Amino acid sequence: MAGEPRETGEAIPEVNNPLSWIDTSLLTVIAASVAVVVVSGLVQVSFGAFTMSITTAWASVFDPAVWTNPQVLLRLFLGEGFGNAVASALGISTAAVDLSKETLIVWQIRMPRVIVGVIVGANLAVSGAVFQAVTRNELASPFILGVSSGAGLAILLTLIVFTGFAAFLPLVAAGGGAVAFILVYAIAWKGGTNPVRLILAGVIVSTVFSSLQTGLFFFADDLGVVQSAIAWTTGSLTGVDWEQVRMGLPWTLVAVPLTLVGARQLNVLLLGERTARSLGMSVERVRFALSAVAVLAAGTAIAVAGIVGFVGLIVPHMVRQLVGSDYKRLVVACVFAGPALVTLADVGARLALSPAQLPVGIVTGLIGGPYFLYLMRKQDGLGDL
Repeated sequence: MAGEPRETGEAIPEVNNPLSWIDTSLLTVIAASVAVVVVSGLVQVSFGAFTMSITTAWASVFDPAVWTNPQVLLRLFLGEGFGNAVASALGISTAAVDLSKETLIVWQIRMPRVIVGVIVGANLAVSGAVFQAVTRNELASPFILGVSSGAGLAILLTLIVFTGFAAFLPLVAAGGGAVAFILVYAIAWKGGTNPVRLILAGVIVSTVFSSLQTGLFFFADDLGVVQSAIAWTTGSLTGVDWEQVRMGLPWTLVAVPLTLVGARQLNVLLLGERTARSLGMSVERVRFALSAVAVLAAGTAIAVAGIVGFVGLIVPHMVRQLVGSDYKRLVVACVFAGPALVTLADVGARLALSPAQLPVGIVTGLIGGPYFLYLMRKQDGLGDL
């Protein structure tokens, strides 16, 4: 009867644990991904124009002179002026630290490539995961939905025509990606959308925008600008430095937490529009907001490394097979698995034709194309989530 004490031995409900969504499969994915990133990073810092032994390179990564002097890391991540200002505000010494030549080479030249790979992988994986939920289509990704082409076109316009806006490349890329995504939805809309129309519309928009990118090369007089533009269209981590880290990291720290905050809404969207509305959700408003976050994440990745294809498609799909469809687990797993794929692909891009270096976008394309074919052959109902 109501109000009576529970009988001895009756199960007592567990106290709601806010971390109950963290399970063994998620922790396994995180641990494996971190291991891949660490090993790939150590391989990356071991090779370069300046010859040093692998032992010396690894010792430079863990040089106590770097890790025991916070002002060194602050200057690297925040820039000389802002880093010193933050150090002073925190009561940290701003005195110059005497670093060995090997440590300077590893941290100034080689480490940024690893960190940018992490930023690119996390952003593209999270962006793809959001697009797949918003469209309820497991084939959705920034690359396939035309967002990458739109962001790339915006970046090329900035580099070639509107050079004064170069400092705002992530926002410019996000704007171009947003325009492309809106066009895809407009083309695919016919009293609603379905996976086939969205994919076809994405192919149409990507083709048109890619043609416009190629046409822009004819308006560039500077050969250096042309070479830089080609690097953007193929996706490359060659030559990145701390400027790209400082450009991409702040926007990553905005996009990823916002995606985690929106995980519950993403789960509801997967139930379908009718169910979402019955639960009180303003579907179009939420879809627009979450799409904006996904576009920002994709734009950030493209702004610092160019168009790296297929990461946003294959990482969320592989992670979903391992941790399930709950977007709390899925997003966290993507944040770790995305960097693992990009840093590993970049090692392959660097060593495959050494001393020549392939753009990482070519390697991810070589991985993503066959995986896309595998999905198509394996699943009869491919498309809907």
